[in-house]
Amino acid sequence: MIELKQVEKYFYQGESREVHALKHIDLTIEAGEFSVISGPSGCGKTTLLNMMGVLDTVSSGEIWLDGKEIAQLPPAEKTKIRLNEMGFIFQAYNLIPVLTVAENIGFIMQLQGYAQAEIKKRVEELSVLLQIEEKLDTLPSLLSGGQQQRVAVARAVAPKPKIVLADEPTANLDSKNSIILMNMMKELNEKEGVTIIFASHDDYVVNNARRIIRLDDGALVS
Repeated sequence: MIELKQVEKYFYQGESREVHALKHIDLTIEAGEFSVISGPSGCGKTTLLNMMGVLDTVSSGEIWLDGKEIAQLPPAEKTKIRLNEMGFIFQAYNLIPVLTVAENIGFIMQLQGYAQAEIKKRVEELSVLLQIEEKLDTLPSLLSGGQQQRVAVARAVAPKPKIVLADEPTANLDSKNSIILMNMMKELNEKEGVTIIFASHDDYVVNNARRIIRLDDGALVS
C-alpha cells in the first residue's frame, strides 16, 4: 500500500548544523496492517509518520501510495490525498471545539461531499463501536480525554480511508483508557480492514501491534 524508498529528512539548526532525522528508510506497508513505529524519544517516529502522510516534504527519496509516487506532488495534490485517502489521529485530539461529537465525526465525510443520510448512518455505526453513542450531541470540552480520543479515532476512520496514521494516540491517556482505545482500534482493524500505523513508545501499544518497526537515531534497525 505504501512504500518508502531511500527516504531521508534533514533539518537545519542555525546556519550550519544539520540534523539527520531520517536516514535511508526503505519500508513497505501492506494493506490491513496493524503496526507500530517504535523507538526512543527523538529517534524519528513522528517524522517518519509525517512522511507517510505527506504532512512534510522529504529531503530525498520516494514515497509510493498504491503505485503512485506522492512525495514530489504539488501541495494541492498532497492535500487531496490526505483528505481522500488517509486518516489522522493526533496526540492532542485536534477536535473542533464548536462542533458536537457527531459533527466532529462526520466532518471529513462532509468535506468529501457525502450525503447527510450516509454521514448520519456512519456516525451512529462508529459511535456504537467506540461506545460514545450517548455523547453525540455533546461538545468536546465536556468529554474526558479518553472520550475525546475515541471521537478523534471515529473521525479518522469514518470515510473509510486507505490508511490511518496515529501519532502517540495514548500519550495523554491513563493506562485504563489506553487499553480501551487500543482494543477498540484493533477491533476496527479486524472488522473493517483499516490499515493502522502508530508512532508510539507506549509499551501497551507496542506489545499489541502485529508488526513492530524499530527506529534508532533516524535509521530503521528492525
